Amino acid sequence: MKKISVAIVGASGYTGLELIKLLLNHPNFELSYMGTSEGGGKASDLHPSLLHVIDIDIKKSDPKEIANKCELAFLALPHKTAMEFAKKLLEFGVRVIDLSADYRLSLENYEKHYGKHLDEEHLKEAVYGLPEINREKIKKASLVANPGCYPTASILALLSFKPFIKENTPIFIDAKSGVSGRGKKITYSEHFVHVNENFISYNALNHRHEPEITEILNKSGIKNDIYFVPHLLPITRGMLISAYIQLKEPINAKNILTEFYKNEKFVRIRDEAVSVKMTAGTNFCDIFATSKNDVAFVSSSIDNLLRGASAQALANANLMFGFDEDLGVPKIAYVP
Repeated sequence: MKKISVAIVGASGYTGLELIKLLLNHPNFELSYMGTSEGGGKASDLHPSLLHVIDIDIKKSDPKEIANKCELAFLALPHKTAMEFAKKLLEFGVRVIDLSADYRLSLENYEKHYGKHLDEEHLKEAVYGLPEINREKIKKASLVANPGCYPTASILALLSFKPFIKENTPIFIDAKSGVSGRGKKITYSEHFVHVNENFISYNALNHRHEPEITEILNKSGIKNDIYFVPHLLPITRGMLISAYIQLKEPINAKNILTEFYKNEKFVRIRDEAVSVKMTAGTNFCDIFATSKNDVAFVSSSIDNLLRGASAQALANANLMFGFDEDLGVPKIAYVP
């Protein structure tokens, strides 16, 4: 079988590196193009760990050049920059998986929280890339909006409880992420001296992922208000979500989760509290839930760079090109 040529635009970041690692081991995709805003040098100049692993020139990202070489492009670019590239690539007939927020939200929500949208036409066509809710649409998509890490963990934690959540009650989400979730560009809050042996919340009740979580849950039938507070963990990678919901009546939370996700390859229901080590290095989302009287506690764990970005993007690419969803997608955790 001839391999499908793919590009990574924005190859210098953490998610770009994870995509490179995944694609190098994929039997049906061939990494043919790596681009950055400046170009120049080799892959190992961007990521020293790639020395003697992949010898490919880094190009100054150019949509026309990508279209001449590739059928699919992964965009690991900042918000707003991504939509400019996506629009041109789609016009050239290249299928796109965008890891930014540019196509995840409705126009109203995007412009309220991010600014003016520059590609309303393709925004209407974009498919939200969470396979558990949009698998069949992803298979037919030309543009997939890869979900954010916090939304992935939060939405998967809550979806199965839709029939049991008491109406007009708030849902509280306490979220914690490793420092890699903030990206490669360092600020004071990501500095080792600040993060090490420390633990802090940020953007409480005002994080840009809150409207994404709310919008997707609303579309799935959960109309409750969402109150979201993220925290920065003093670890490199990993994410843990703790959600608190009010119920209409007492339930067996584990049985509900097990039944809802019984056919899903990348959701595992745990008997005990989940931890970041359970999923680090994988595309799994591990979920634990328990309830007492009319309150349920739900906790989910993902790798923020993989299930929350690059590995989920690869699973979406598999679906788009008719391959098994789990082809080349990592399943073994980084333990110890």
